[in-house]
Amino acid sequence: VQLQASGGGLVQAGGSLRLSCAASGRFFSRYAMGWFRQAPGKEREFVAGVSWSGGRTYYADSVKGRFTISRDNARNTVYLQMNSLKPEDTAVYYCAAEGGSSWAEDSVDYWGQGTLVTVSS
Repeated sequence: VQLQASGGGLVQAGGSLRLSCAASGRFFSRYAMGWFRQAPGKEREFVAGVSWSGGRTYYADSVKGRFTISRDNARNTVYLQMNSLKPEDTAVYYCAAEGGSSWAEDSVDYWGQGTLVTVSS
């Protein structure tokens, strides 16, 4: 599975962005998909995840109520809708594919290349 993230950019605080992650290769629908982020000078952290069927979603407390993860298995794509963005959401966002749903970095099977989100105050 190869993952290609897109949709990052510069947005003002309170604005919205939608990230996309397109997967190539077989068995996309067998993987749980997630997003992680890494802010400057900080460790990478889990943001949101969705089960292989799309029936379960998981969020970090810091983004609950503002971000929504979804997937379209027919298009081999996972999305992250980000609303009410804050300056502290500024980071490089990485999509990830995992066989389970532990959402730990060392459990991720495949990583995308990352897309930069910058939120100005």
